[in-house]
Amino acid sequence: MIRIHVTAADVARVRFAPRPAPLQELNVALAMMVRRDDELLFGRWRRRLLRSLPAAVLPLRDLVPGQEAPAFIDIFDDRLGDGLDSVRAADPAWVRAEIERVHAAHPAPPPLWIRDLHRGDRGAFQLLRRAQHAAFETAVRPVWPQVQDLHHAEFTRHALAVAEHGIEAAVAALLPGARLHADVWECDGPDRDVRPAGRGLVLMPTFHWRGHPLVSDLPGSPPVVTYPAGPGLPLPLTGAGGADEALAGVLGRTRADILLLLADEHSTGGLARRLRVSNATASAHTAALRGAGLISTVRAGRSVLHRRTALGSLLVRDGTARGTGR
Repeated sequence: MIRIHVTAADVARVRFAPRPAPLQELNVALAMMVRRDDELLFGRWRRRLLRSLPAAVLPLRDLVPGQEAPAFIDIFDDRLGDGLDSVRAADPAWVRAEIERVHAAHPAPPPLWIRDLHRGDRGAFQLLRRAQHAAFETAVRPVWPQVQDLHHAEFTRHALAVAEHGIEAAVAALLPGARLHADVWECDGPDRDVRPAGRGLVLMPTFHWRGHPLVSDLPGSPPVVTYPAGPGLPLPLTGAGGADEALAGVLGRTRADILLLLADEHSTGGLARRLRVSNATASAHTAALRGAGLISTVRAGRSVLHRRTALGSLLVRDGTARGTGR
């Protein structure tokens, strides 16, 4: 059981992260990739991600030899470059202590580059930066627009809950089975007591993790509670090859991406933002898909909303089956 002991000052300082954190989303995606549960839902996603990771990512396996990563890579900057810089700027004594902690339970001596990292070698930090950057570009970048949209929706949901029920009730209801009583917020997880002592809390939703909440409690900063949110399913790696490329070969990349996105309803402007194209381009592609009977469009006030038809969904499913060789 995780027990977060909150004071009135902590409750007053609870805040919701306004934007997702690229490196934290990467950390939980990689942690989810090496888990062996939820095979029915996540097995195919894990295998596909493992096949697509480049060799440049391999140093991360050395850095995390077991189930727990060193805390100096728990980074919550909302820009990838800033996050990578924050890893390099970590206190050298803390980096050494964390490397020693995570490697203490493993009898094999750490690789040479980890020993170089332990002594603060610049080249070792550059190797780590390249590994993190390559991992993010492969595992998270293809779904980053979706992560941003899901984060915004979760932010809005939490804001409405706070406005309607108050901060204490909203925090208590954040996770299934969580409860707030006698100034202690209890939730499922490994036995641990966290005492913010007036620093407050930061709530950070993640859309790759399905386990217990993860609490990062670093000196001088408010503890960050990373909790699973979103659909509870693997985010589709659109643009990562395989079935999506087969579909793009038939429809074209942009129209294939639109068809994949329209598993949920989107406006023309929303599609344009997700795909980083103009409204006119998005409108032209949706018109073509609608003419082929693959999407339907309805007007809602000043906007138009698009969604996949049964025929469009059948094409996506068929493309998936063919792309995976099933």
